[in-house]
Amino acid sequence: MDNKNSIFDGQRVVIGLSGGIACYKVAELVSTLVQSNNDVDVVMTEAATRFIAPLTFESLTGKQVFDSQWKHIDQYEPQHIKLASNADIMLIAPCTMDMLAKLANGHTDDPVTLVASAIDRTTTPVILAPSMNTTMFNQRSTQRNLRTLADDGFTILDCEDGWQACRAVGTGRLPEPETLLLALQAALNQKSTVSY
Repeated sequence: MDNKNSIFDGQRVVIGLSGGIACYKVAELVSTLVQSNNDVDVVMTEAATRFIAPLTFESLTGKQVFDSQWKHIDQYEPQHIKLASNADIMLIAPCTMDMLAKLANGHTDDPVTLVASAIDRTTTPVILAPSMNTTMFNQRSTQRNLRTLADDGFTILDCEDGWQACRAVGTGRLPEPETLLLALQAALNQKSTVSY
């Protein structure tokens, strides 16, 4: 990934993955962030672990993946609170139709929604990168949830158009790692110019 002009370092980044085939793209992003001296924590839903193994991200970050809301990685402090309070930024990618619905309705029954719910979005950006079949993306419920989440203070990235793993062609592809990296950089730059 050619990102010499866009990379940042020294940030505490939480990457959340929900269950979609596009999970494979996130490994490259995490690798780039770690190589650029960022402190990266990876959080995964159970469905995400069906598409890419937590071991992949543990190898890239040198840290345990938070893939169960019952897991205590550091002593007995609530893990989701620690991850949320330490984060400079969170990115959920891929953010599936189901994940959008959970976030829009305040559900916290998996590690990703649990961490996201504990982040104060007035001080810490949370970016959502929707990824799903084009018909699913265009459902009224999905579009309604996207509007709700934008109103709730989440940053929503545009999906890309093109060929999808389900053999459909249209809007719904997860942006490429370079685009996700630029979105993180832009959100952090904006955060640094706002005084809370």
